[in-house]
Amino acid sequence: MDAQGRGRADNIDPADQWVLNPNTGEYELRLGPSAPQSSVPSPRRPAPPDNARAPRRRDGPASGAARGTRQGRGGDVPPPRSARRRGGEPETPQGRRAARRPVKKKSKAKKVLVWTAGSTAFVLVAIGTAGYLYLKHLEGNVTTTDVGSAAKDGFSKDDAFNILIIGTDKRTGKGNEGYGDKGSVGHADTNILLHVAKDRTNATALSIPRDLIVNVPDCPTKQPDGSEKVIPGTDNVRFNTSLGQDDRDPGCTMRTVQEVTGIVPDHFMMVDFNAVKTLTTAVGGVDVCLAHAVNDKDSHLKLPAGPSKVEGEQALAFVRTRHSWGNQGDLDRIKVQQQFMASLMRKMSSSDTLTNPTKLVELAEAATKALTVDKGIGSVGTLKDIALELKKVPPKNISFVTVPVIDNPADGVVHKTVVVNQSTAPQVFDAIKNDVSFTEVKKRQKAEKDAEAARLKGSRSAPSDVRVRVLNGGADPGSAQDTLRWMQTQEGVLKSENAGNAPAPLDKTTLEYAPDQAAQARELAHLMGLPGSALKPGKSVTNSQGLPAMTLTLGKDFKGAGVSLTASAKAPDVDKSTADKVKCAS
Repeated sequence: MDAQGRGRADNIDPADQWVLNPNTGEYELRLGPSAPQSSVPSPRRPAPPDNARAPRRRDGPASGAARGTRQGRGGDVPPPRSARRRGGEPETPQGRRAARRPVKKKSKAKKVLVWTAGSTAFVLVAIGTAGYLYLKHLEGNVTTTDVGSAAKDGFSKDDAFNILIIGTDKRTGKGNEGYGDKGSVGHADTNILLHVAKDRTNATALSIPRDLIVNVPDCPTKQPDGSEKVIPGTDNVRFNTSLGQDDRDPGCTMRTVQEVTGIVPDHFMMVDFNAVKTLTTAVGGVDVCLAHAVNDKDSHLKLPAGPSKVEGEQALAFVRTRHSWGNQGDLDRIKVQQQFMASLMRKMSSSDTLTNPTKLVELAEAATKALTVDKGIGSVGTLKDIALELKKVPPKNISFVTVPVIDNPADGVVHKTVVVNQSTAPQVFDAIKNDVSFTEVKKRQKAEKDAEAARLKGSRSAPSDVRVRVLNGGADPGSAQDTLRWMQTQEGVLKSENAGNAPAPLDKTTLEYAPDQAAQARELAHLMGLPGSALKPGKSVTNSQGLPAMTLTLGKDFKGAGVSLTASAKAPDVDKSTADKVKCAS
């Protein structure tokens, strides 16, 4: 009989059989003694024959009537060792209890950071800690969607990762008839791109306004019969139409995020209105703070000024309220949602949640039932791995940021939509792409940075001595020829040539060189603004003149001839909040 079956047979809550291991931050199955599961007697050792001698005590025979011994033919059997230590008294159940050493209290369990849905989006909740209590059961709760090449196949614990959290406005689920747009196909109502740094020292949650005007690209979608259908893209439309409209799936929203930000989402997670209601109820409510009293007739939220606790319907009303904050627009609601998410995360990592197995089971049930993900992370085991990676990020280094925007000039005096602020947004996107934290991070991967700096340190050749072949490996068409022209006419790198397209596209621009070409590589990196990580020691190739040359492959990150690719070590100064701070909605 399995662990869960055994628990049920003994009238034990299965959650009570799981104990938090403070050394790993994970729950482990601990089965105590239980009532017999069968009436069939267990095999017993045969009784010794009458003429068998019992072992004698070394200090000689004792009286058969002596207390604390068992009588046997030819000698006495000594009492248990614990009884002898107590002066020969036989051991009783009461004696065993009295003789036990006092149990040391366990040290405080390591805080486990797990993500949940903010507004209708953040829902990776306690899967990392409670999700594998009964994997097979929870596996059936999670809904998966095949978005084809839009999502990666699987999850790596060793890399940075980007997860797009989508909250839909589809009116599904009990009690949700009055929410969202009547008859909505499920648009992307709340959108958060979660980036977790490679070294797990920081994370950034980038909110994308639903009313942001974007170009939705062509989107290949998987059909029920296994075929693929390409849904044509549309220009100058709201971001929220990247999902649901014209049968677009979450993969279309992922592609739209890449189109807008240049950041490639690895996976998606999607939830509806039920997520906030069920998750906040499972944790016993979430603490919120209001700078002023709210009585919103549209969302039915009624709360006094100061601290309050919300759950269920009231929690959903809190994150959906728009007319009570700031200028009554979506941007101010996003800030309130971010504050709510931070509070929910603090509640998740609090000791009264982490040390309560029953509560964690309820969280796991609520989270998995509310969740739709891509096939690459469709197993509860993979979701658990993601959450355990997230727990490594200190709350003070989890930043909530919104895409910098300005009012849409096309709206005239009535501003209903926004567009990307091209003077500030690119720096935000670049910081996320280059793993730069929006908070002060003391611990970084120093060895990797030192190695990168070492590649750029040393003597450099003259530009006229640099021999290089340029390939296009994912940059815009014509980039190789533009770069070649720039090298020859502006930088004096005359021994350069266009070698066409690379065998395969690359995410990052690379410069491969042989050991005796290191000085040439450093000079070209200096001229082009390449980071040390772009330099790849290897072997030279033969150019059209039969001479050894380096290979420069322009990747998808290439921004144009003469535009530096060296990432700033400091994130831009933007309006942000962090998960460890308590703020009052205003």
